[in-house]
Amino acid sequence: MLKQHLQFKLSQKLSPQQIQLMKLIQLPTQAFEQRLKQELEENPALESGKEAEMENMDDVYDDPYDDSGDNETIEADDINIDDYLSDDEIPDYRTQANNYSSDDEEKSIPYAAGISFNQHLINQLNTFYLDDEEWAIAEFLVGSVDESGYIRRPIADIMDDLAFTQNIYVDESKIEAVLKIVQELDPPGVAARSLDECLILQLKRKDRKPSVELAISILDKSFEQFTKKHYDKLIQKHHVTEEELKDAISEIERLNPKPGGSYSGGTRMIEHIVPDFSIRIVDGELELSLNGRNAPELHVSREYSNMLEGYKNSKEKSKSQKDTVLFIKQKLDAAKWFIDAIRQRQQTLYITMKTIMDYQEEYFLTGDERKLRPMILKDIADKIDMDVSTVSRVANSKYVDTPYGTKLIKDFFSEAMKNEQGEDVSTKEIKKILETVIGDEQKKKPLTDDKLAKILKERGYPIARRTVAKYREQLGIPVARLRKQI
Repeated sequence: MLKQHLQFKLSQKLSPQQIQLMKLIQLPTQAFEQRLKQELEENPALESGKEAEMENMDDVYDDPYDDSGDNETIEADDINIDDYLSDDEIPDYRTQANNYSSDDEEKSIPYAAGISFNQHLINQLNTFYLDDEEWAIAEFLVGSVDESGYIRRPIADIMDDLAFTQNIYVDESKIEAVLKIVQELDPPGVAARSLDECLILQLKRKDRKPSVELAISILDKSFEQFTKKHYDKLIQKHHVTEEELKDAISEIERLNPKPGGSYSGGTRMIEHIVPDFSIRIVDGELELSLNGRNAPELHVSREYSNMLEGYKNSKEKSKSQKDTVLFIKQKLDAAKWFIDAIRQRQQTLYITMKTIMDYQEEYFLTGDERKLRPMILKDIADKIDMDVSTVSRVANSKYVDTPYGTKLIKDFFSEAMKNEQGEDVSTKEIKKILETVIGDEQKKKPLTDDKLAKILKERGYPIARRTVAKYREQLGIPVARLRKQI
């Protein structure tokens, strides 16, 4: 019986078009635009924009998602081409997102190209007096600086590479001397080989007051004890008072551990998140809209349609004409399918996000993460009668702009735990309370995981110490010893 069930499951294969649709649903706005551009380039039967302007459509905008579609598989056969031509009777709103007009079209924010981080460093080298050999070494060292601003490779390896690739034969001391010049470049701390060296380089550019001198000494001689926050040992070893140590630590905490990351024209691409949805509160009610860039105006090429009709009506049909008819029909079918797939993508995205918004209405109205209800993918899938994998594709890669910032949709999902009253509460609610408790603790004596578990139990959340530790780590909060401050 089990074998038969497995065979039945395996026989339920997705059609290529269903797979394509799933991929389209998964794409966030920017990636979708790239996919759209690719399709327009590859299929001459698909065109963007409108051939003729619609009349009396200025203020017409119905919700295209009420009962307009089902979730059947889209097929490319037996569809009337006329339904897809741009000057038909289908109003614009059926291919646009809800609550968007033509003037509301969202534009991407342009960025200045700038120069790379490495080029920024090379430009600064021009201000130093270097001979040809020193320049070549310095340029090679700059090329070895990573995006965080560090040189991670041993000097011995750099010496070998200079010999093999540049025909420059020097010893390590020569490279070290040139490295000191490179480390004078901006931003301070660049070309360091370790975190302690990076911080010391930055401190050496500061006014050498006692707190700075002590900070350099601590990083140079007691870096491990400093990272472990063994403050009593630092006081004894450096013969300083608690107040003097506090001032030195304050100097260190103001430094930048990743000098390369502070350069706006870095080698990494600037990531610009484009929200796929927007939620606004209007007169105390939640209002959802789909980013207008997900609703392009597309139509089937009238020229291609006319060509097909022309070949069909011709009396003599040679083999080449039949091949041409087949080619044109394939392109037209592909264009029709793509238009339908985009409409179905819009509908799926909107319905899924609308259901999530309604499910988490209390959170979206208040912005209080403690109001997030426990919610798993199946909760939403059951409500909209779709597969869990479809909801996952929408949630994992899409962002929503809310009154409280731009959020990744999957972050609204969380498992449930029981409180002392036996009620289901979101694990996100517990994490928020845990974060608040740690934020209010005495920094000289941080709370251990055992104490945190006890406090949560007193507040009605009976969870084990190991669960507290797991949540704390997920929040990116270190253990009590590393949270200790003077």
